[in-house]
Amino acid sequence: MNDLIQLQLMDAQSSMEKAIDHCESELTKIRAGKASAGMLDGIFVDYYGASTALSQVSSINTPDARTIVIQPWEKSLLVPIEKAIQVANIGINPQNDGIVIRLVVPPLTEERRKDLVRKVKEEAERGRVTVRNIRKDANTKIQKLKGEGVSDDEIKTGEAEVQKLTDAYIIKVDKHAEAKEKDVMTV
Repeated sequence: MNDLIQLQLMDAQSSMEKAIDHCESELTKIRAGKASAGMLDGIFVDYYGASTALSQVSSINTPDARTIVIQPWEKSLLVPIEKAIQVANIGINPQNDGIVIRLVVPPLTEERRKDLVRKVKEEAERGRVTVRNIRKDANTKIQKLKGEGVSDDEIKTGEAEVQKLTDAYIIKVDKHAEAKEKDVMTV
């Protein structure tokens, strides 16, 4: 296969890998009734004028399946962390005892589980669309190689390889979504 096509394939594979990682991290944020530090990813606290990730200004532990304990490095951060959690609207009320902040994850109702499954499916579809867009970009770049002396047969072979990559990564997205769905529906 032509080196230029090989380069496009490697680029597409790298992009698809990043898309899978992003999809996985988004699925992690969807809570499944169990406490996990990943639920707090994406929450930022005002730390001396800079927006800083919660995990950078405190230690986050899960002593049991329903509780998250946040211990800030500095006591003065208790209130800003509490406000950041409330603003993030993750569906959990923080309890500040002056030393640590506790988040008690309530058990999920059947209706809430179905909503979360819907969210999982939406996120999985976003992941599949991203992978397909990467396929489209890769095929466009491969088509442009015609002008650089690449034969039609090599271009067809390159497009077939891109399709194989796309199929493989869409299967990965589906597996992650299926696992998360099962996790959400497990009582």
